[in-house]
Amino acid sequence: MNERQRALDLALTQIERQFGKGSIMKLGENQAKLNVDVIPTGVLALDAALGVGGVPRGRVVEIYGPESSGKTTLGYHIIAEAQREGGVAAFIDAEHALNTEYARNVGVDVDNLLISQPDSGEQALEIGEMLVRSGAIDIIVVDSVAALVPRAELEGEMGDAHVGLQARLMSQALRKLVGAISKSHTTVIFINQIREKIGVLFGSPETTTGGRALKFYSSVRIEIRRTESLKSGDQVIGQRVRIRVVKNKLAAPFRDAEADIIFPRGISKAGSILDLATAQSLVTRTGTWFAYNDMRLGQGRDNAREFLESNPELAREIEARTREKLGIARPAPQAAATERASQAGGETGPLPRDARSGAPVTKGTPARSSR
Repeated sequence: MNERQRALDLALTQIERQFGKGSIMKLGENQAKLNVDVIPTGVLALDAALGVGGVPRGRVVEIYGPESSGKTTLGYHIIAEAQREGGVAAFIDAEHALNTEYARNVGVDVDNLLISQPDSGEQALEIGEMLVRSGAIDIIVVDSVAALVPRAELEGEMGDAHVGLQARLMSQALRKLVGAISKSHTTVIFINQIREKIGVLFGSPETTTGGRALKFYSSVRIEIRRTESLKSGDQVIGQRVRIRVVKNKLAAPFRDAEADIIFPRGISKAGSILDLATAQSLVTRTGTWFAYNDMRLGQGRDNAREFLESNPELAREIEARTREKLGIARPAPQAAATERASQAGGETGPLPRDARSGAPVTKGTPARSSR
């Protein structure tokens, strides 16, 4: 053993003695750090575009877009998928606009959904931090960043200027949250709105609210936009949306997905399965007829989609084969829960906090998960 190696071993020993076992390690010694655990989005095309099969656990995700483009709907679908896998979900409704009936139609178990309607941005983010540090939450959706009004603005008069208050609030909150989010394996999704910058002559004038911090701290940023209305005769029954992954720290970014939002059922899962299975040649199209193996699904896309909706077992089989071909196959829910528990060292309970600073204590504290 040369002198450089002895010096390194001594430094590592001192770090572990001061900060606890696991505070520094070789990445290859911890498989939990190498494996990316995800929550499916409920939209097969988006799972494929994300490259890892869903939104990552233990990370910050931003969903943004124009009004009525499907941002909250996509958030509901991700919550529903997390709940189907046995997870606990929380919804911080800063806009005070939660539609429980619509959420139920999408598939959310509203009876077991934790809901908070905070009075201020500080209260919303404090509640979110406490939920994350509990180590017992799988996913938190904050709807929306634009509605996180700083307390000083609420207590002021109409017309008062409050420059940069919300941006500073978001920056401070994210600095405090990211470490606890990673340790607790909680997915935190911020839904955001877009605004237009004044005086922009070249390039897009659009920007998101809440400053720049969220853009930097997000591992995944998803943009969703309405492209066309879906009609049955003269009646509008839904809309077609384009979803773009504009930032992705886990796979290649700038991949697109398309999906149908059917009123009032949310995103058509069967339609997404049909589109992707057809693209992967698992479902064949001859003229206007769609077929799977030797079974005809229907004439025209709408009929084939409705056939899959009425035959969920067949839809699940096609989805599983499509995921396998794309390399984003999902483990069985029980196997996934067992794997997450083993990654977390089989421990549950809240993340400890330093009594003076409120920061998570790293000494002897492995990454935790209740799953």
